[in-house]
Amino acid sequence: MTDATKWANAEDGSFKRQVSSFRDTISPSHSVFKPAKGRYWLYVSLACPWAHRTLITRALKGLTSVIGVSIVHWHMDTKGWRFLPYDESTKGEYKSPYSYSGVPSKAQSNATGGIANDSARPGVDGTIDHNYHYKRISELYYKADPEYSARFTVPVLWDLETQTIVNNESSEIIRILNSGVFDEFADPNVEPVDLVPSELESQIDEINGWVYDNVNNGVYKSGFAESQQTYEKEVTSVFQHLQKLEDILKVNYESAVRKYGEKDAVSKLFLLKEQLTEADVRLYPTIVRFDPVYVQHFKCNLSTVRTGFKHLDLWLRNLYWNFDAFQQTTNFDHIKLHYTRSHPRINPLGITPLGPDPVILPL
Repeated sequence: MTDATKWANAEDGSFKRQVSSFRDTISPSHSVFKPAKGRYWLYVSLACPWAHRTLITRALKGLTSVIGVSIVHWHMDTKGWRFLPYDESTKGEYKSPYSYSGVPSKAQSNATGGIANDSARPGVDGTIDHNYHYKRISELYYKADPEYSARFTVPVLWDLETQTIVNNESSEIIRILNSGVFDEFADPNVEPVDLVPSELESQIDEINGWVYDNVNNGVYKSGFAESQQTYEKEVTSVFQHLQKLEDILKVNYESAVRKYGEKDAVSKLFLLKEQLTEADVRLYPTIVRFDPVYVQHFKCNLSTVRTGFKHLDLWLRNLYWNFDAFQQTTNFDHIKLHYTRSHPRINPLGITPLGPDPVILPL
């Protein structure tokens, strides 16, 4: 079995991300995977930025009552992600799998010293596997493909009817959720939003491309670098592209100030025009983790977002404080505990830094 804690796998000490294996879609015209309420399920980690984007999209599209969710434990050991153990006596302590995230979103405490890696607080450290009571994500992969031999990653978009994985590539899952195939089942109280409008699609794809390689994945390439030369190259690229984002958002903010005044400008601050798009959804999970984790854990310490990138920080705070879909799917306990306890090569003693305080600044 692959050691899930090993990330750097190239001779030059650079980080190489695994290519996802399940790449199907959901459509009325698909021979197997057709849209239906309650048929599909998301398996995610609240710590994982790639899984986070699927939870945000699910919430923004009003699909929390359409697609259920199970949350793995924040600690990942050499066997990969695990669920909390199923126990008939504690099953009532879990939130509904048809909520924003299945567990409370707010950090319990800045102090994590009393929380062990094998902690199993129902509805806090994660959830059970609601469908099969499996112990690990790996069991889902083997159910879908008994010969599967790669890493057991999240997110997983699962089909309860055929009992297999539809897709485990986050960028494709969020496109499926946004595509409109579930709109007839969506919560009517959630304002409709198209995260990839046709007139902006090429711009969204262009931003997504360089943000993925240099920011989303860039922090990992910095953190898991196994040579000084590789690290310096990658961390420099991260900050060059954070500055590029800062420059874009500065222009957008100044435009919004001229149109709406300083008081209302922040609420109009997005990467493209004055509209929330998939580009914002894909960037947010990285930026919300940056100051709490990536600065120290991945050695991205040339600056924090809050002190070095004023408009990027305003953008982050706008999304967190003004949109439930972002705030209610952000769990800083899972984020901080996962990274600091699950990467022994980077942090062998598993010590979790207390800061920053506050973990995100108010508006």
